[in-house]
Amino acid sequence: MAAPEKGMDIPTGVSNATSFQKKSRSKLVSIPGTRPSVQNGQLIVSTGVTSLDYVIGGGLAVGTLLLVEEDRYDSYSRMLLKYFLAEGVVCGHELFLASARHHPDDIMQELPSPIVDDVASLKINEGQPQPCKPENPDTMKIAWRYQNQPRVQTSLTSSLRFGHYYDISKTMAPEVRQAAKCHSFYPLQETPANTETSLLPSPYHALLKSIQAVIHKEGFDGSTPQSKVRNVLRLGLHSLGSALWGDDLCCMDNPAHRHNLTTFLYALRGLLRNSLSVAMVTVPSHLIQNRTVMGRIIRLSDTAIALESFRGSEKETNTLYKDYHGLLHVCQVPRLNCLTCEVPDTKDLAFKLKRKQFTIERLHLPPDLSETVSRVSKSELAAGCCTTATGNKHLDF
Repeated sequence: MAAPEKGMDIPTGVSNATSFQKKSRSKLVSIPGTRPSVQNGQLIVSTGVTSLDYVIGGGLAVGTLLLVEEDRYDSYSRMLLKYFLAEGVVCGHELFLASARHHPDDIMQELPSPIVDDVASLKINEGQPQPCKPENPDTMKIAWRYQNQPRVQTSLTSSLRFGHYYDISKTMAPEVRQAAKCHSFYPLQETPANTETSLLPSPYHALLKSIQAVIHKEGFDGSTPQSKVRNVLRLGLHSLGSALWGDDLCCMDNPAHRHNLTTFLYALRGLLRNSLSVAMVTVPSHLIQNRTVMGRIIRLSDTAIALESFRGSEKETNTLYKDYHGLLHVCQVPRLNCLTCEVPDTKDLAFKLKRKQFTIERLHLPPDLSETVSRVSKSELAAGCCTTATGNKHLDF
């Protein structure tokens, strides 16, 4: 019998053992708040919204960029950004926040408060189908044609516990927030950068240089010794492309600096790919007139979602959407280490803002319970039926 190969373990305590077990060691970095993806083995982090993690394939891969197309009033997109940052605080990740509309310190003070584990465990079963209780036939008001239909599962949850839950009615305690290391960038307080040798304008060039300095200084690019505990850098970039960043994408149909944002995103992805970093970028897409440029921005992102709020539109008063506050569109999903991508099981997604939680659900409109929905007039039936010797044969449902 040949000698066992190196790296193979022979089971002990078993007579006449003929099977071998190969040692398998994970090459992924062990970092709190991360886990390998079950689809492609990529190291992923949570966005802070468990239902959003489910939609994009389990989480946000480290080294990738998530693009969020802002809603019209920037209410829910800013909330997603705060969820993303709050998850980083709870997991002990380093943060980098850049905003030209609001001061980064003001956004950090509005982070939602994490829910304790025993309450969070109850949230996992929220929306799960419960055993149906027998109802009194006298009090049943649902139409007979729908009473035997199965209940629609609207919640988006995974069997694997990943991420945390937050209470948006409360803000995070200052001692918890201050325990996290956060780097901020506010264009109005930054000195103009020298852009003579750069294709980017001053705000974007200074922002890129600041991100590059943090990645290199803190060792997220692998420059620190392996003995140091590894960590993840979360980048939150708010409302890029707006006029406050010195960009004219939102001002005219044919902007003169149409390539500024796309050039910045191209350089940012290069930094992300070579470091333990992950970014969430929000863009006011409803203000960008040139849709070709917006299409390029989406293609330069790894994952892209769009938020369509009902606020200020006719859908806000539509009774069909009374249970929701807007629609969520998945514009692009990443293809990492595989030929195919994780596609959501449904494209009809909506979000709602509860008293304490922001959730994404499958869009489920109520059935039409009008008395005439399945009734057809006799004249229409007569036109579609054949005439026989005994006369018209009408179908009665």
